Amino acid sequence: MPRIQPLSVSQADAKTAATLNAVKSKLGMIPNLFATFAQAPAALNGYLKFSEALGAGRLTARQREIVALAVAQENACHYCLSAHTAIGKGAGLSEQDIRAARAATASDPKDAAIADFARALTQTRAVVSDRELAALRAKGVDDGLIVEIVANVALNLLTNYTNHVAGTEIDFPVVDLKQAA
Repeated sequence: MPRIQPLSVSQADAKTAATLNAVKSKLGMIPNLFATFAQAPAALNGYLKFSEALGAGRLTARQREIVALAVAQENACHYCLSAHTAIGKGAGLSEQDIRAARAATASDPKDAAIADFARALTQTRAVVSDRELAALRAKGVDDGLIVEIVANVALNLLTNYTNHVAGTEIDFPVVDLKQAA
């Protein structure tokens, strides 16, 4: 049972209801996380704008999902693992790719470096060494992508933490939290 109730469109003020309806038009549903964010319209709008901005970045949709899966696994966010497993499939990740991302790796060396760095940022609260950054750069990840990975991790921490606090009910196909590569 959720500890923070998702807000329905009928309970929301007109502006928030319009935002939720726009989400439904785009995704075909209003994920419970978004309805939970709607309790604080500034959080909902901030999340959506940040997500949209990062979607226009240099990380591919696949790489953003790799980051999301690595972070969700590290934070044991059952909601996000379930959501990003489904979204990751839509971004072209195979079951094997999804398992690998959850283990903070990938078959492609650059994607593996991105996944590992996302997990390291989460584990260390972004206190990483010069050696770790040099290894990342050696895999073809430049400073702009490093900053973009940090931003994507931050976006995913927001969703992971919100789901932990709220007890968001999973409305995606549920995955096994303990299953990894």
